[in-house]
Amino acid sequence: MSSLNRELSEDSAFAAGRNSWNRHYHNSVVQPLLTDLYQITMAYAYWKSGKIDDHAVFDLFFRTNPFQGEFTIFAGLEECLKFLDSFHYSETDIEYLKHALPQGIEDEFFEYLAQLTAKDVTLYAIEEGSVAFPRVPLIKVAGPLIIVQLLETTLLTLVNYASLMATNAARYRMVAGKHIHLLEFGLRRAQGPDGGLSASKYSYIGGFDGTSNVLAGKLFNIPVKGTHAHAYITSFTGIDELKTRVLQHKEDGTTRDLLELAMEHRAALASVLDVSTDESSEGELAAMVSFAIAFPDGFMALVDTYDVKSRTCWLERHLAEISRIVSHIELLSYYDPTSHHHLSRSGLLNFCAVALALNDQGYRAIGIRIDSGDLAYLSCLARETFERIAERFKLPWFSKLTIVASNDINEDTILSLNEQGHKIDCFGIGTHLVTCQRQPALGCVYKMVEINNQPRIKLSQDVGKVTMPGSKNVFRLYGADGHALIDLLQRVDENPPEVGQKVLCRHPFQESKRAYVIPTQVEPLYRVYWTEGRVAQVLPSLEEVRERVQASLRTLRQDHKRTLNPTPYKVAVSDNLYNFIHELWLQNAPIGELS
Repeated sequence: MSSLNRELSEDSAFAAGRNSWNRHYHNSVVQPLLTDLYQITMAYAYWKSGKIDDHAVFDLFFRTNPFQGEFTIFAGLEECLKFLDSFHYSETDIEYLKHALPQGIEDEFFEYLAQLTAKDVTLYAIEEGSVAFPRVPLIKVAGPLIIVQLLETTLLTLVNYASLMATNAARYRMVAGKHIHLLEFGLRRAQGPDGGLSASKYSYIGGFDGTSNVLAGKLFNIPVKGTHAHAYITSFTGIDELKTRVLQHKEDGTTRDLLELAMEHRAALASVLDVSTDESSEGELAAMVSFAIAFPDGFMALVDTYDVKSRTCWLERHLAEISRIVSHIELLSYYDPTSHHHLSRSGLLNFCAVALALNDQGYRAIGIRIDSGDLAYLSCLARETFERIAERFKLPWFSKLTIVASNDINEDTILSLNEQGHKIDCFGIGTHLVTCQRQPALGCVYKMVEINNQPRIKLSQDVGKVTMPGSKNVFRLYGADGHALIDLLQRVDENPPEVGQKVLCRHPFQESKRAYVIPTQVEPLYRVYWTEGRVAQVLPSLEEVRERVQASLRTLRQDHKRTLNPTPYKVAVSDNLYNFIHELWLQNAPIGELS
């Protein structure tokens, strides 16, 4: 087992023993006032109109899969249930609303709000961590009109980013492959502290192995990982700054000067790697020795601190010559024969020397992090170096040292690195992951589909925005190959489809698009998660939701999941629901007049 695998396994075991932290955590920002003002003004208008006893059904769904893909991971359900459980307007909430709402609102309405809870709401949802598709309601909320209306904005904010983030993370996991570790390093780039915590939580659900976010580690039991910054290396200018140089042997307790050992090994390695010790940074060596003494069992070093400086100096010396030789100016940014060279002459040399010194004292280094330059080339160079040292010094484990790469990595970067045959074991991903730069919002909506048992339809000139009326059930039908074939929406009073029985599946709005399906498996997607004022299901742990994501993705054919031109997954309605939609459409659509 590699050092990183061992650490992650130990962290997971620790997390399993502390699962109660996650269960008891509640974000204090998520409260009834975390909503749009118009929800509360509508609530007053409903109340004023005598609609207190009206019963409504709302669907929460999205219209398009994100990131130009053909699947979405549903996430955020547990936080929605925590919100329902704690839904209550406090005295200070009521006082604030009296100030913030327009003048003239009757005091009795505020008394009504003060007594309002979610006890009469019923919430249906698909399992958190499941793959989901456009138009299929992720959540169905039924209950008194005023309260289910007041839930809208908060439920949307809890589901939209969570699902987008989990989907983004799942896509990174797929392009990286199952054997590469993925770490979320995005807190400093996230959209505020709440965004940072959510990003850590839902990237873990989506398939990441850990986070640099310490608070997320405590609250959600996510393995926490990190190395050190360039600042630690540059804080040392020479070996004379080392105030602590000795390290006890891990087994027998004998102490030796680690710097002295490292310098001896560096001299020996210089001939092995065909480099000169004069070209390595003394400050860098001092920093690595210092860090190794602090963390002898967790020595992971950043090895490219001086690469940018080296590259800049080289360009300054040779810019005129390059300009004459290279005819196409756009090639200048690629032509730099020393841009990779400095890594081997300083960072790698110093790291390997310190790693061998640690070995003398009974410890094994973990590996290196590369944060700039040509990541494919540098990872191959590092792996080759480790293998040469492993063979020369008869240390098989040295060839398997972990190589972590960071530096503004996105999906396309990983795909390109895969094509170049990189030797990276772990990606640390920040900005592109947590900000979902390719698509910043999922676009979930919350639409009324029924009131007082009467279906409601929202019409639009844009057919994509026409809603499917009425309370519905949804089933996932599987084909003969065992993969999910189609999601089928039905009216709640219809008999569910049966295995081996032919089912007519129709496109909701295009009459000619229809097909018979004979399912080999029928999976009802909805469960009741909230009813009679309490959570109605045993909620899975974060680990179980994480496993659910991967299991759910395995039910899809590969062509639905591929990065380039994925095949759209089909969502259909029953013949009964199709006819119901179009009948209601005709009843509600205005009839024009020609003159």
